Amino acid sequence: MKKLYLETFALSLLTSTSVLAADVYVKDIKVEGLERVEPETVISYVNIKKGQTTTDDKLNTALKDLYATGMFEDVAINVTPAGTMIIKVSENPIISQVLFDGNDKVDDTMLESEISLTPRSTYSRSKVQDDVRRILEVYRRSGRYATVVNPEIIRRDQNRVDLIFNIDEGPLAVIDKINFIGNEKYSGKELQEVIMSKESRWYRIFSSSEHYDAEKTNYDKELLRRFYLKKGYADFRVVSAVAELSPDKTSFTLTFVIDEGKKYNIGDVDIISDIADVNADDYRQFIEVETGERYNSDSIDRTVSILTEELGKKGFAFVDVTPEIAKNTSTGKADVTFHIKEGARFFIDRINIRGNTRTQDKVIRRELRIEEGDAFNVSKIKDSRRNVENLDYFEKVDINTNAKDGNRADLDIDVTEKSTGYFNVGIGFSTVNGALVRTGVTENNFQGLGQRLGFDVAVSERSKDFDVSFTEPYFLGRRLRAGVDLFYSDQDYQDESSYDSKVTGGRLRTGWNYTDDFSQQVRYTLKQDEITDVGEYASQYIKDEKGKYTNSSVGTTFVYDKRDSVLYTKDGYFLSVGADVAGAGGDEKYVKFDGKAYWYKTLADYYTIKLFANAGTIQGYGGEDVRLTNRYFLGGYTMRGFEVAGIGARDKYTDDALGGNWMVYTGAELGFPIGLDELGISAHVFTDVGMIGKPDGINADDVYYSDTPRVSVGFGFQWLSPMGQIDVDFGFPIVKEDYDETEVFRLNFGSRL
Repeated sequence: MKKLYLETFALSLLTSTSVLAADVYVKDIKVEGLERVEPETVISYVNIKKGQTTTDDKLNTALKDLYATGMFEDVAINVTPAGTMIIKVSENPIISQVLFDGNDKVDDTMLESEISLTPRSTYSRSKVQDDVRRILEVYRRSGRYATVVNPEIIRRDQNRVDLIFNIDEGPLAVIDKINFIGNEKYSGKELQEVIMSKESRWYRIFSSSEHYDAEKTNYDKELLRRFYLKKGYADFRVVSAVAELSPDKTSFTLTFVIDEGKKYNIGDVDIISDIADVNADDYRQFIEVETGERYNSDSIDRTVSILTEELGKKGFAFVDVTPEIAKNTSTGKADVTFHIKEGARFFIDRINIRGNTRTQDKVIRRELRIEEGDAFNVSKIKDSRRNVENLDYFEKVDINTNAKDGNRADLDIDVTEKSTGYFNVGIGFSTVNGALVRTGVTENNFQGLGQRLGFDVAVSERSKDFDVSFTEPYFLGRRLRAGVDLFYSDQDYQDESSYDSKVTGGRLRTGWNYTDDFSQQVRYTLKQDEITDVGEYASQYIKDEKGKYTNSSVGTTFVYDKRDSVLYTKDGYFLSVGADVAGAGGDEKYVKFDGKAYWYKTLADYYTIKLFANAGTIQGYGGEDVRLTNRYFLGGYTMRGFEVAGIGARDKYTDDALGGNWMVYTGAELGFPIGLDELGISAHVFTDVGMIGKPDGINADDVYYSDTPRVSVGFGFQWLSPMGQIDVDFGFPIVKEDYDETEVFRLNFGSRL
């Protein structure tokens, strides 16, 4: 079509210029071929009038001007020897209707809003080609790069046409491969967890992360930068990010070329002030950056936020706290100076939130550190953006300042929402529970209110678990997490202790953060424990506990989490301490304390050492012993190399495990790659040490028992599979008692800290 247009234009141009050998005086002008357009309109465009002399250049210009109007599909201009200029035109038809065929993924309304041609407008080939390009761009934005658009014309009477865009939408272009070049410290698998774009996999059928999006790739560059700056690589930069489209236009190869740079530790830390009334020394106590620690942009940003907030409390609204970094590449030290200066003196007039079609405004506004009427503050705006991004409801968050008259400005917050619901299903096998099926549905932004609603079901040969949970992140309009859980569990312990256990109950909980790393949770639990199907030859101690018991308890847990990553932990530590008291109603009375400690350190960026310790104790009061279902058991994924409940007091006559009233489980593990990072498979070697105390109310003559430490060593593999974490361990006890139950091989479907 475009070729025909150019040929017609060239032919007409040759016709118009070939008749003139010299300048000609135009005595008359005639227009032929008109149907709707008036002759005067045509003559006005050629800019040549009767009584004027015309030239080749003027005729060429007139011809181009007539084509440029878009009203004609063919034009010819000739001047007769007698001086009559004849303009022959073929009018473009009028469009009767515009139709789309084959568009299942993009509706007509969207396409109509993008194209320029409409019913009753003038048809032209150039406009059709422009609209084809616009339609293709719509499909590219939705991830369909193989789309083909063929325009079709159906001619009607009275020089009218129907315009039909025949569309072959083609498949979504997915990201087939993501490459990282220049990454020496972190594997491609680890970096893929950092960015939003993901390689296409069958289990991502409900996710848009595998679809290529240029804007998402730009955001990925920012995410990579933040990741490395947190890890100490202050010189990190993304050299390039290139997306290569496959020949069939159905997939992309995404390649990030990065320069990790040098890793820095903090050198000297200082604070200075350019404001006369601000004594910098008064604010040193708020600096969270310490000499000798790893450079971490988050710690620096937090310090800027804290200093800004503290200065604001003292009445200094217009301040700008700037971290100035002086890096020494030879020593690997980065000196940090927090510079307090005068800030811009204007106020926020309005905060406009756009793009949140599902998420309610208040969910976003409550994360902002700045409000309408506040003094403009760069640090608070930066914190606001980080908080909104951390909600994980949006693919992209942009905050821009729109200056107004005087000393006021609007804050425009543009967000792009993403899916916040998740459906998971897993099929696996465990040496403890046998074949199992696990499924769940989670919505992290329920009804656009930021609430979390989840439902999980796990069924295996030996167990059935059901759990429904709901969490409100802003309880009573404050930064308090509040939630409720309903649960049911049916466990088969026939192999270990000749009984089955059923637990039905619920939990109310609330929690809050003291800092980004330090949090507390308070809970109240009401449940019914039932011991059923006690075997005929079961231990008398188990027979005595057959039946239903009500447990009413309150508890709290403090958590301090300094891990660099929850999923791929390489450095940092995790601490938690909890306490529960039962007896506020119900049949059971006890006090329980638990603690966990984990420490991680990566050597040579490949070998990760994990040291861990778990301990707990439970004691009855008011003359009540601790019942079987509340005791500690060791073995299985706690104390590898031993069966579940394989360590601890055991009935001499029935061999049933009876648990214990206290427990210590500790050890060390060294994880390392085996060349299968792309598949999420790694290996580890370990040493486990554990001991367990004697249960209450047990006659020592009836049981085998020893609280001496047991020790095992072994090796294993971990697979972060699409269905969840799968652990395969081979454990070998080297210190044990004769009556302990041991095992060499264990396969566990699930995850552990």
